[in-house]
Amino acid sequence: MSSPVPSPSDQDNPQQPSGTAALSIRGLAKRFGDKIAVNGVDLEVPAGSFFGLVGPNGAGKTTTLSMATGLLRPDHGQALVHGVDVWEKPLEAKRLMGVLPDGVRLFDRLSGEQLVTYAGLLRGMDRETVTERTGDLLRALDLTNDAGTLVVDYSAGMTKKIALASALIHAPKLLVLDEPFESVDPVSAANIRDILSSYVHSGGSVIVSSHVMDLVQRMCDHVAVIAGGTVLAAGTIDEVRGDATLEDRFVELVGGRNTSEGLSWLRTS
Repeated sequence: MSSPVPSPSDQDNPQQPSGTAALSIRGLAKRFGDKIAVNGVDLEVPAGSFFGLVGPNGAGKTTTLSMATGLLRPDHGQALVHGVDVWEKPLEAKRLMGVLPDGVRLFDRLSGEQLVTYAGLLRGMDRETVTERTGDLLRALDLTNDAGTLVVDYSAGMTKKIALASALIHAPKLLVLDEPFESVDPVSAANIRDILSSYVHSGGSVIVSSHVMDLVQRMCDHVAVIAGGTVLAAGTIDEVRGDATLEDRFVELVGGRNTSEGLSWLRTS
């Protein structure tokens, strides 16, 4: 019986350097007009790690991940996936990655099964393997009954899950997931966490952005806090949070917490 989630494989990447970081971000910077969205970000995601990227809205998380995965060209800096430069050797680097971007449109006039199958065939996989893995992924993500439904008719949570299946189909060495749990129900979120934990234990690496500190604290072994396009802290979970919770440490680093003064009209007694 085949594994429900394909394990990371080197078979398509025999030249992949050994002993390198899963993702190395060096001095990435991006400006939109007068706004500096990302200001020289440096990050090392260790191979085999479950890495959380946290920050407030507008911190630069999505822009950073978009540049690191070849979706948005940086103004400055470099991103390497297992030692392969994303912008100098994009095809080689993207073979190593599975990406779940936030807000990018899918081919939603395909059914869920067709979308995952298309993702596999686009990667150059043979049809028999694609068919087998697609069935495995649909079962693991509880989408079998909706396999024939058009993605345009999926709920937001189902859309996240089918996009994750498309990112996993080719058994990448690195998964880059931008807000993968947003709009996902608790049962599905638990299933996804199990899938990702199994993936990491089998040799894969995950970097995930999230607003949910408790989730990151329980799920990840490394974390980086980013705000204003700058990394404020990075390391293992214990190194970053110290004696506090990750949420308290996050608030301390980021600041901006407001009081409820002036809302006395909300009190009912």
